[in-house]
Amino acid sequence: MTERTGRCLCGAVSFKLGADPLAVRVCWCRDCQRIAANGTVNMMVAADALVVAGALAEHAMTAASGNEITRQFCPGCGTHLFAKSSARPQFRVVRAGTLDDPSSVSPTMNIWATSAPLWACLDPALERVEHQPLPPQSRAVQGQEISQ
Repeated sequence: MTERTGRCLCGAVSFKLGADPLAVRVCWCRDCQRIAANGTVNMMVAADALVVAGALAEHAMTAASGNEITRQFCPGCGTHLFAKSSARPQFRVVRAGTLDDPSSVSPTMNIWATSAPLWACLDPALERVEHQPLPPQSRAVQGQEISQ
């Protein structure tokens, strides 16, 4: 396990991850494109492995998956940091670009690829999923079975 740290652009919000990501994916859904003007590289982490310092602002909405997604960002500089889904409250999404060392993770999959613009550069070495991926196989985390 590698402890990872990160922060927003202005430094008012920082975080530590006390466990390795369960999945790292490039998301091409239209919501992520609106956030980043591109696809976003997202890490799925166990919620209890994420420790946040600083105040967060939130915006909740229903995503294309049908789940309620709450996005969390710095109220000062607007950096989008985290997201959580009503379907998987035991997980948090962390934007890989907010890590102090974003090269410490590598995506393994492009998701919502059908929504990618024609100019998008999707790495052909990564698995391609047209919409929401099926959950990966269950993994044991701290003695509990979970599905991603």
